Amino acid sequence: MNAIVIVLLVVLIGFAAVATVMIGNSKQNKEGNPDYEKKTGANTLRLTIFYAAASVVSCLALVWYITG
Repeated sequence: MNAIVIVLLVVLIGFAAVATVMIGNSKQNKEGNPDYEKKTGANTLRLTIFYAAASVVSCLALVWYITG
């Protein structure tokens, strides 16, 4: 089972890397978005909440893996 989990994680990380590069090179990203630049406070709050939730999920996954 551990091999399956590792393979799934590698696939997920690979997908995330490819998606990040594709978004970074997209036409819309190069043109910019004026509304995004006007709402820096809301964007920062949303991103902070996202990272906090990801951190909690990551810690729970680590505890689950260690206690196995």
